[in-house]
Amino acid sequence: MNKTEIKQLQDFLRKSFGAPDVRVAVDPKNIEKAVVNYGERRIGTLEVDDEDGDRSFAFEMKIPVGREVLQDYLRKLFDNEKLKLVARARKTDSVELNNGDEFLGIISADDKAGKTWTLQIAILDFDLEDI
Repeated sequence: MNKTEIKQLQDFLRKSFGAPDVRVAVDPKNIEKAVVNYGERRIGTLEVDDEDGDRSFAFEMKIPVGREVLQDYLRKLFDNEKLKLVARARKTDSVELNNGDEFLGIISADDKAGKTWTLQIAILDFDLEDI
């Protein structure tokens, strides 16, 4: 990832979560990855996906809470009351995450009990054009 992409990804995630303190930095161990921090806390990772000739990025964030408090946890973490979970048709092991009416990504259960979750956001190259 280059400096321009890092800046664009940081701005994209700040806007998506409504959280101006999100920071993105290249992973010193792998230049095709980046770490995502919120304040002093590492919250996730970004990876480049160049398959099919299109450049895109995959954001992944582990969420260490149960389903019953998932929305409240994310709202409190990012200080954003507009974050909301939306049920998926015929899916019980995942939900959509929206910021208001804007779709952000999918949160999937890591285990059958739903005690931990993973948020995944696909960021396409054109998502970064207006940033």
